Amino acid sequence: MAKIATLAGGCFWCLEAVYDQAKGVSSVESGYMGGMNPDPTYEQVCSGRTGHAEVVRITFDPAAISFRELLEIFFVVHDPTTLNRQGNDAGTQYRSAIFHHSPEQKQTAEEVIAAFTKDKIYENPIVTEVVPATTFYVAEDYHQEYFVRNPLQGYCTYVVGPKVAKFRKQFATRLKA
Repeated sequence: MAKIATLAGGCFWCLEAVYDQAKGVSSVESGYMGGMNPDPTYEQVCSGRTGHAEVVRITFDPAAISFRELLEIFFVVHDPTTLNRQGNDAGTQYRSAIFHHSPEQKQTAEEVIAAFTKDKIYENPIVTEVVPATTFYVAEDYHQEYFVRNPLQGYCTYVVGPKVAKFRKQFATRLKA
């Protein structure tokens, strides 16, 4: 039975491009979560005033890839130590967050963060929020599969592409055929 994971790690184009290639993932949708306004637009979220984060909603088969494995990928392909920022993208909409859908997901998220902290994977403390999932709002159509449709766009070339390459290198066994 398919499960859902919702993650925020900066711009949703990056996470969508990575998880689209992960074995066991059946779909990835870019959207918004964690804010106050119902049905926000991209422009509203970008203002930083809605409280929403750019997120991806991942539908996955836990028999093929576990939630823990999804999180291990998550913590490698983005910087979980910068508060409300990923590279040049700054604001609460770019925060690092795990929106858990069950007590088990919350526990797993806390365990993975504790393990990465204990192993000193990062020089600075992990600031990723672990919070309950709220309403997911699907982003506008032009955001879906953005990297696939726009691989030569500047942001995709310089930001998304390197994250995809890092995933492909470090998680080669997790790639779809």
